[in-house]
Amino acid sequence: MDNKTKEQRSQNMAAVKAKNTKPELLVRKTLSCQGLRYRLNVKNLPGSPDIVLTKYKTVIFINGCFWHGHNKCKKAILPKTNTDFWKKKIETTKIRDKKRIKELKNLGWHCLVCWECAILHNRYIFYIDNGYLYYSIRKKGF
Repeated sequence: MDNKTKEQRSQNMAAVKAKNTKPELLVRKTLSCQGLRYRLNVKNLPGSPDIVLTKYKTVIFINGCFWHGHNKCKKAILPKTNTDFWKKKIETTKIRDKKRIKELKNLGWHCLVCWECAILHNRYIFYIDNGYLYYSIRKKGF
């Protein structure tokens, strides 16, 4: 049973940001420091990617671990209340994410997915190779 009223829970959920989140701002700062220019939330591309680097024909999705169902991540634990609803919602999101990435690849875009947990631990390293933007993930402890 939820310990909040329906109105309180609705207010909490409405406060969750979809744009300009801390992980997104950190990735944007990293890209800017490397001199990379980008556009935000391009509406005419499938999924309206968080970051678009047109020069490298690359899109970056910044995924929240809970909302996008990051496997084996501590931040992706299902709530104890209304579990069936959340399972269905997150599975639907995962299916939608795969579909949009496939659509972008069919249009010739290179797709990167960055996860909230790795971003917050400053583990992404971005680099350019043969005109494409890539990333690698530093191991824990660095």
